[in-house]
Amino acid sequence: MPGTRRPCRNPYTIRTSAAARRGQNGRVSDAPAKGLVLIVEDERPIADLVRMYLTRDGFGVHVEHDGAAGLAAARRLRPVACVLDIALPGMEGTEICRRMRAEGDWTPVVFLTARDDEVDRILGLELGGDDYLTKPFSPRELVARVRALLRRAAGPPDGERVRTLGPVSLDPGRRLVTVHGAPLALTPTEFDLLGHLLNRPGRVFTREELLAGVWGYAAHAGTRTVDVHVAQVRAKLGAAAGLIRTVRGVGYTADA
Repeated sequence: MPGTRRPCRNPYTIRTSAAARRGQNGRVSDAPAKGLVLIVEDERPIADLVRMYLTRDGFGVHVEHDGAAGLAAARRLRPVACVLDIALPGMEGTEICRRMRAEGDWTPVVFLTARDDEVDRILGLELGGDDYLTKPFSPRELVARVRALLRRAAGPPDGERVRTLGPVSLDPGRRLVTVHGAPLALTPTEFDLLGHLLNRPGRVFTREELLAGVWGYAAHAGTRTVDVHVAQVRAKLGAAAGLIRTVRGVGYTADA
């Protein structure tokens, strides 16, 4: 039945906290060491295919087919990542993401969309999404993107230096950005984009270089993704937004 949890029965599991493993109706199940991924997708064949590939890769998976139920599951289960279809009954995926971000939940989000429309993709990114895939897509690529988002969210090896430019300080080990000492709330992708620019102040990065360095995929994925995320980081930097400068016809640089 729609909305009924189907626990992943994986023999290679570890115990996590009861809160993290609690499903619908208070049931608790084991979750693989890679953590739980929430899929909110109303097309059941697609949801089942994504579930299969993520499970094979060692993730636990919880599936919902309705937007409102998906938001409730995100709040209840605290997954390590969310895969959200945009066009959902009850509540669109973009609205789920918007509400998560408004509540201070920065869980990595990948959008799935059947709409090959730049406006939809940009809206999803502007509302806090980290990545997107257009249907039809490769489930292997989706799994790879989820893994990449989680690697970035986990942070770098201990001891990586703190980067400072003007009033902005970025601590990779703590995944913390401050402006004039005040913490700044960034998504994992926004954090990595800012870190990439601050790593080499004054160097001009092309959009293609930023896609490869931050997202880990080629330019054919769409350089508009970079522009949207840069705009989001600038908006959050407020008065310090001028540190990220556009080099017309080339890309971006961080420069005091």
